[in-house]
Amino acid sequence: MPVSLRRPTTLPPPPAIARTRPQAGAVASPSLPWPLPALLCWALAWGHWLGMQSLGVGVGMSFASAVLISSALALLATSRWRRLMIAAGFPLSFALSGLASGWSAVWWLLPLVLLAVAYPVRAWSDAPLFPTGAAALDGLDELIDLPASARVLDAGCGLGHGLQALRRVWPDARLEGIEWSRPWRLIAALRCPWARIRQGDMWAQSWADHDLVYLFQRPESMPRAVEKARREMRPGAWLVSLEFEAKGLRPHARLQHPGQRPVWIYAIREARPATGSGPQHHDSSVDPC
Repeated sequence: MPVSLRRPTTLPPPPAIARTRPQAGAVASPSLPWPLPALLCWALAWGHWLGMQSLGVGVGMSFASAVLISSALALLATSRWRRLMIAAGFPLSFALSGLASGWSAVWWLLPLVLLAVAYPVRAWSDAPLFPTGAAALDGLDELIDLPASARVLDAGCGLGHGLQALRRVWPDARLEGIEWSRPWRLIAALRCPWARIRQGDMWAQSWADHDLVYLFQRPESMPRAVEKARREMRPGAWLVSLEFEAKGLRPHARLQHPGQRPVWIYAIREARPATGSGPQHHDSSVDPC
């Protein structure tokens, strides 16, 4: 068992450690000013539609695939209204162009069918497609002592953003992902060829053999994750949750970068309810408990 897990329970918790310095190796990710991201997404959708037409693909299928692309890109936007504007931009401009005159209504339903295939109804209760920031997990290696070639699971890996962030922190770990959507799983496998990614149900997959499980879920699904971690994860393993606290487990620490979502860190010791309060919430800090 790592030394960091043998802290005597009689000792008082150490003081919070301020973290105001830039993370080593962190690369700034410039953001494009609005509405440039929307314009680029619309242009990409139109370029895809024109390219499909040049290849002789039918108008309806070209339209459906372009809408699917713009809808997937819309999920990367930072707010609900921006996602809506990006997703609706191409079909509205297509309708106003007159190209859709005389179309059957079934063509307008086809993109919804394709989206349901990419993101099936069964997965709607889990987190939507919100990617993990490239540097969101930087600094975890200073708080979590993983053994060499540790098995790290991204439960619900989506398009692989979380796996890439985990690799920045632990490049020698055996990274694995599981994703219910077959298209997302294929894309994640292409983006992360160094990881083992499977298609399946993250709630049916056992977490018992993993040294660390990473989650970016919704508040509604976190109680289920807590129950699963208590039931399956062995003492000495770690549970890491981006943004949402796993209430019922005592936090080991909370990592907070400026302008980033908090990262909650849990050391699995034994299955018992948490007592007392969690760590204090200070921006730009690491709060060991």
